[in-house]
Amino acid sequence: MSQSREQLAAQVASLPATPGVYLFKDARGRVLYVGKADVLRDRVRSYLGPSLDVRHVRMVERAARIEHVATGSIAEAFLLEANLIKQHRPRYNIRLKDDKSYPYVKVTLGEDFPRIARTRQLGDRTARYFGPYANAKAVDDSLDLLQKLFPYRTCKLTIVAGDDGRGRTVPPSALPGGRPCLLFHLKRCAAPCVGKATAEEYRAAIERSVLFLEGRYGPLARELRTEMSGASDRLEFERAAELRDRLRAVERTQERQEVHAYAGEDFDVFGVAVEGGDAAVQIFRVRDGTIVGRDQFFLEGSEDAAAAEVLGSFVRQYYSAAAEIPPEVVTGVPPAEGEAFVAFAQERRGARVQLLVPQRGKKRRLVELATRTAEDALAQERVRWLADRGKTEEALIQLYGSLREHLDLEGPPKRIECYDVSHVQGTDVVSSMVVFEDGRPAKQQYRRFRAKVGDRNDDFANMRDTIRRRFARHVRPPGAQTEAPRRPGAQTEARSDEVEHLGRASGFPASEVGKGREDAWPSPDLIVVDGGKGQLGAALAALSDLGQLQIPVIALAKERHLVSDDGSARLKPEEVFVPERSDPIPLAPGGPAYHLLQRIRDEAHRFAVTYHQKVRARRAVRSTLDDVEGVGPARKRALLRRFGSVKAMRDATTDELAAVGGVGQALAERIKRAISTP
Repeated sequence: MSQSREQLAAQVASLPATPGVYLFKDARGRVLYVGKADVLRDRVRSYLGPSLDVRHVRMVERAARIEHVATGSIAEAFLLEANLIKQHRPRYNIRLKDDKSYPYVKVTLGEDFPRIARTRQLGDRTARYFGPYANAKAVDDSLDLLQKLFPYRTCKLTIVAGDDGRGRTVPPSALPGGRPCLLFHLKRCAAPCVGKATAEEYRAAIERSVLFLEGRYGPLARELRTEMSGASDRLEFERAAELRDRLRAVERTQERQEVHAYAGEDFDVFGVAVEGGDAAVQIFRVRDGTIVGRDQFFLEGSEDAAAAEVLGSFVRQYYSAAAEIPPEVVTGVPPAEGEAFVAFAQERRGARVQLLVPQRGKKRRLVELATRTAEDALAQERVRWLADRGKTEEALIQLYGSLREHLDLEGPPKRIECYDVSHVQGTDVVSSMVVFEDGRPAKQQYRRFRAKVGDRNDDFANMRDTIRRRFARHVRPPGAQTEAPRRPGAQTEARSDEVEHLGRASGFPASEVGKGREDAWPSPDLIVVDGGKGQLGAALAALSDLGQLQIPVIALAKERHLVSDDGSARLKPEEVFVPERSDPIPLAPGGPAYHLLQRIRDEAHRFAVTYHQKVRARRAVRSTLDDVEGVGPARKRALLRRFGSVKAMRDATTDELAAVGGVGQALAERIKRAISTP
């Protein structure tokens, strides 16, 4: 055991066997990791054992001391852990990406005339809170609708109920002239400040607002319908019309929700997606059998972490700050330390809480929907991140810093080209070239290749052929002699059905294409090939054949599923291979450079697969007629409309074929000869 581990082991021995929170700190006093435990001594000792994931091994190697805070219960430990993670944002904790606090809806039930407002602060024990929510704008939109349905005050005036139950301000001079504000005339406030509503009437509207915020639209609609009928029976038609409009608004809101008929159940559903060092969690809040709210949260610090660990860390942080905990929490995978979470949730809720991992049925389908939504959200977040110019510049600088020791890079790569091969067991082999300039896709410079080595299930040979053909068009140094112009009509090496949009190659006007400059495609600062060491070797061999080994090239191997000692599966991040090195080079998962390479590789894969599907579809509708000279798409359609199939044409006479518009006798004879053999 190293000296550092011996010092940590000595500190662990002095820890108490009580619930609490522990902090790993480095030599400079920075917090590396915050955790909570039922038994501090046993939990922290486990970090010095042999079965740790890579992330925790790195954390222990950097740790210099351990501090702890004892708590009275596991629930207190959960709350303290969440607060310390938010305060210190430790490097090795899985944490919410935004360090701001999330919005809540606050109902000040402790006042005679309660207010409803958006807030980011908790602490008023007399108030009722809803949240947290991930989207402040969505909260504002909901409150705007709620104020139209059940007008409530938003001002901070002190309003108390008089002997008659009607409101008045304290002091009386708080309102100039004793007139209500504009919100009253807009029907957005009941104006209790000037006695327009009694405390009982106003409190009834607030109670309905609470039902709306809870998502209990069914009971709210029934209550409004009953009151509307009563007003109509009393001939209070204006009041009945007002209640009718509110009822319709509530019903429209209920119709917009996704109803799954869960028989009035209340539960939260969690779906999680993890990729690289980032993660996304999608929450569906089901109340009274209806999905009444959806939120998504992004996390960071999840390098080498499994979905169960990410989910366990998130639910601890989320429910530590949540205004309410439902009786059931539904997840796709069992969260890490699930039993401790259930104990914490039950203590906070004051009632039973069940943790459910459904294997079939409606709830399982709902979990799968939440998981797919989280995966889509994470992918969109990465694209949005790359669209930020400052972040793409940071990614290029970081990529340069990671590669300059291994490649002859002159600076951050301005033009990056990435190649991928797509086929199905060696058939319809195609490959793609995508171009990123300054970290952004330059789609007008994308190219698609059809294989020239024949349909072969050999990715290395196909990659070598693609690189060789592309760099036959490499930009030559200034003053170098270009090849003589081709005769008009002659085909270039990359035919129109092999490389699309050849004439729009970047940097050269269209007038020069076909005049000795077909080979003049701009030189990249970096080549990325999709694959491992084999694809890298194929690319280097092609560049060597052309004498272009000065161009930097790397290979990006796809992430892989690994199984740990405890049987759980996790994804191993992509690996970057460089020439003359057998092992991949380190590239921080979740970092800007890592995301940029992933984005480029994914775009090359998408472009190749799209072209491969197009080629397969084109081959699927090909017939013998395509090989007959003089039969183009128009005549082929005319023949098929007339006869329906090649077999019917084979049974027809030459005169019947010639009778089709645009065919004629000579062409009909050629067609007959071509299709005579089945």
